[in-house]
Amino acid sequence: MSDVRPGRLKVYLGAAPGVGKTCRMLDEGRRRAARGVDVVVGFVECHGRPHTEAMLDGLETIARMSCTHRGGHFEEMDLAAVLARRPQVVIVDEFAHSNVPGDGRHPKRWQDIESLLDAGIDVVTALNIQHLESLNDVVEKITGVPQHETVPDEVVRRARQIELVDMPPEGLRRRMAHGNIHAPEKVDAALADYFRPGNLTALRQLALLWVADRVDEALQEYRSRHGIAGVWETRERVAVALTGGPEGETLIRRAARIADRSAGGDLLAVHVARSDGLAAGVSHASLARQRRLVEDLGGSYHSVVGDDVATTLVEFARAENATQLVLGTSRRGRLARFLTGPGTGETVTALSGDIDVHRVTHERAGHGTLLPSRRRTLSTARLIAGPVAGLVLPLLLTAVLAQLRDTLNLTSEALLFLLTVVGVACIGGVVSAVIASVTASLLLNYWFIPPIGRFTLDDPNALLALAVFAVVAATVAAVVDRSLRLSRRSARATAEAETMSSLAGSIVRGEATIPALLERTRETFGMAAAELVDEPPDGAGVTTVPAGAGAYLALRGRTLSSSERRVLAAFAAHAGSAVERARLAEAAAEVEPVKAADRLRTALLRAVGHDLRTPLAAGWAAVTSLRSRDVEFSAEDRDELLATADESMAKLNRLVENLLDLSRLEAGALTLNLRATSLEEVLPMALADVPGVEVAEVEKIPALLADPPLLERVVANLAGNAARHTPPGKKVLVTASALAGRVELRIVDRGPGLPADGRERLFEPFQRLGDTDNTNGLGLGLALARGLTEAMSGILTPEDTPGGGLTMVVSLPLAADDGSQRDVPTGTP
Repeated sequence: MSDVRPGRLKVYLGAAPGVGKTCRMLDEGRRRAARGVDVVVGFVECHGRPHTEAMLDGLETIARMSCTHRGGHFEEMDLAAVLARRPQVVIVDEFAHSNVPGDGRHPKRWQDIESLLDAGIDVVTALNIQHLESLNDVVEKITGVPQHETVPDEVVRRARQIELVDMPPEGLRRRMAHGNIHAPEKVDAALADYFRPGNLTALRQLALLWVADRVDEALQEYRSRHGIAGVWETRERVAVALTGGPEGETLIRRAARIADRSAGGDLLAVHVARSDGLAAGVSHASLARQRRLVEDLGGSYHSVVGDDVATTLVEFARAENATQLVLGTSRRGRLARFLTGPGTGETVTALSGDIDVHRVTHERAGHGTLLPSRRRTLSTARLIAGPVAGLVLPLLLTAVLAQLRDTLNLTSEALLFLLTVVGVACIGGVVSAVIASVTASLLLNYWFIPPIGRFTLDDPNALLALAVFAVVAATVAAVVDRSLRLSRRSARATAEAETMSSLAGSIVRGEATIPALLERTRETFGMAAAELVDEPPDGAGVTTVPAGAGAYLALRGRTLSSSERRVLAAFAAHAGSAVERARLAEAAAEVEPVKAADRLRTALLRAVGHDLRTPLAAGWAAVTSLRSRDVEFSAEDRDELLATADESMAKLNRLVENLLDLSRLEAGALTLNLRATSLEEVLPMALADVPGVEVAEVEKIPALLADPPLLERVVANLAGNAARHTPPGKKVLVTASALAGRVELRIVDRGPGLPADGRERLFEPFQRLGDTDNTNGLGLGLALARGLTEAMSGILTPEDTPGGGLTMVVSLPLAADDGSQRDVPTGTP
């Protein structure tokens, strides 16, 4: 095993290009080099910015590696040269960059960086927020620009330092307008498209929140590692306790308003799965509605199990570093509070310490059902109070009855003593009831059974009465004690059922990923950590349960009771199932490309069986007829046969070219010659063989960046498809417009249109959606058109034509004014 210390990674994270990440990296490199650290530049992209290039002065730069791929020439970081040089620190730009394939290179630059870290080299790199895998789809919705280069969040989280490079949107737009980010000719398009104020504000907020979450994770890890139980008010985290009662929505909205008062505040809803205290009168339907409300408000829902509701709530709040705790005022009336003592709210307030507690009133306050005491078993206080009451209460009753000796008879006095014994049994259980019954029997015998003033234990009737009295008292006490035990079992069973119901609900909602299950397990049992391991770990404070699939669920923290272990076994079974599903998903993912290729091959064979044979048969018949010596053809007949052969061969050639182009696209082997292209150059040739096409004025449309022959193929396929669906007497309309740095070309037909559910299948190869005529080709035209468009960094989307029909919109970027061209292999950024 190597003893090399792994390198440390530092990431400069920005909300958008141009905020200054590269300059900050180089500035750090210069500072470290000035302190005597061995710093080299592995790869830095200056984008032609003079200020950035000037910052490279004085820093050693590793020469880039020249790569050739499908006819194109590219430069990449020379990973082998950096490893051979073995500096202390290397600066590597563009963390999310995709490497040019070939020569055993990693597919992604972040994989190159991991190789450097494994070799013990510290790395300083830069990344924009849109390249994080978890935010990729969010950024696309905001900006409308898909990001094809991403980095897994977990890779970035492992960085030793993540530093946010921030800039207000207006400042960034001014920097753009001054030409410090893009070339002057691209400034207007960028400001109107990606760099709009709304886009930049949203991206900035995403970056700030993502970094804040990482800081919060680091803080929680530090607090856990150092055993810090106190609340650090670094950000407002508001926990709201839910009972499942009708007041829940009021509490949630109040807690959400409290959280919204501070930027970045968190809302956490917690339900204690118990049948007493806060969990009394629980309604699962209400809890489900309240959970949806919490999630709609941007909060998170948690279900925990605890023997004491108040203690569990406070422990949860401290574990989550909550700064405020919101509870509803008691639904019990004054009499209920007097009889059962302080409730959960009062106890939470007493235990909260530095956590602010909000007692929120609601319409059900003081008008709800009578809640049982929050103590569901005999507490230490009751175990002490029971025997004391067994001695004191009979004495007090004796003193009272002595004053009423002439008013009550012996039967009434005996019944009052029996009632006292039953009361003591309810307080302290069987032992206290026995003490009370013996004390009461002796006092009744001495003070109220003649002869008064001495014990008459020799009278059989007196002994029988005392024995019956003691048996009745003990029986009542036993019944009370059994009732308490059954109540405890019922409460525990209810708590376990609610916990498993919550877990099942999470699985149904699709939350049962392995990390989510582990976090829910940790929360539910109030543990410090939960993980899946291959071997049971040793050490104190570790609870291990087999999870199946060769894995074990290990929890670190307090010792669990036997009943909690039964529930934990169910969690472990779900975790084992999740592991097994993940393995099956990986196996299915490996099989899917093979199945797709097989489906493609099957479809190709079916299509070729008819569509290639038809033009081949027609051309063959024409040529055979011309070669025949038995028939004398006139000049007109000969020309017609030659025209048929020529047309058949042209159709066959188009079909073969479509197949070859589609296969090149699938394999990523199609090389593009992108250059400034005008629509006047492409449209005449593309529409030459398509009848009934009307072209609007396109002379004023600026040049776009495209490969002319491929764009011609795209337009020809789309126009031909539109012509086939346009009714006789109507024409296909071709129009174009320029907006926000792109050109949109529209091919409009007046056909029957297409239902919304058929939009995606429209571009599948080897099918003719809605066509019954199999003489018009392989069904590759639209699939090939989309593939070629996307290869040229364009977008092809279908739209409804107003008044009926379908409009195909081809969107391509505008070309630079210098008319430069470049060869780009597909699959390479």
